[in-house]
Amino acid sequence: MEINSRRTFFGKIAAMAAVVTGASKLFAEQTPTGGALTPGSATMGGPGGDRPRRAVGNHTHNGIYYFSGTGSNDGYPKDDHVLVTDPFEKHVTRTMDALKKSVERAGCTMDSIINLQVFLCLPLADGVPMPTGKARFDAHKAQYDVLNKIYGTYFSPGKAPSRACMALEWIPGDSLIEIVGRAIVVNPPTPPAPPAGQ
Repeated sequence: MEINSRRTFFGKIAAMAAVVTGASKLFAEQTPTGGALTPGSATMGGPGGDRPRRAVGNHTHNGIYYFSGTGSNDGYPKDDHVLVTDPFEKHVTRTMDALKKSVERAGCTMDSIINLQVFLCLPLADGVPMPTGKARFDAHKAQYDVLNKIYGTYFSPGKAPSRACMALEWIPGDSLIEIVGRAIVVNPPTPPAPPAGQ
């Protein structure tokens, strides 16, 4: 069984639990207000390579934009993906750039972000030794320090949202960082015009 994201994994677990318990649905992913997802919408991302890899979980509800995991390869074409062996600074900058694009497409600003959960991991790659003990703590602390230097540049002074930061063993999509959160919609995007004749 190939698991390409935690969302897929937990969705399968929920489906199995529903079958075992006889429940029709334990939970369902909410679709955005206004109907189905359409290419180029705030939920699906922009055309072509500008589409986030897990955008289907992004949605707006009651004026709040909820965004699923945004990583360092979201919004970039396959031929421009970073590797887990690339510098952590590059992962953070690309992730923050992708996050900024995502919230702006949804009618938010970086300063209208309410809170974030930031997940970090060390590179899991052949030929890269995994530190242990205090060396592992120091490696995560070094990542945390780099994150803080770059992170603060994306917000106006005093406007950085509340944030939790956690270290994990693995993040999908060859990213060393992933961000989840929500933002207040300050300028709702204009819905696409219906096709001519409708």
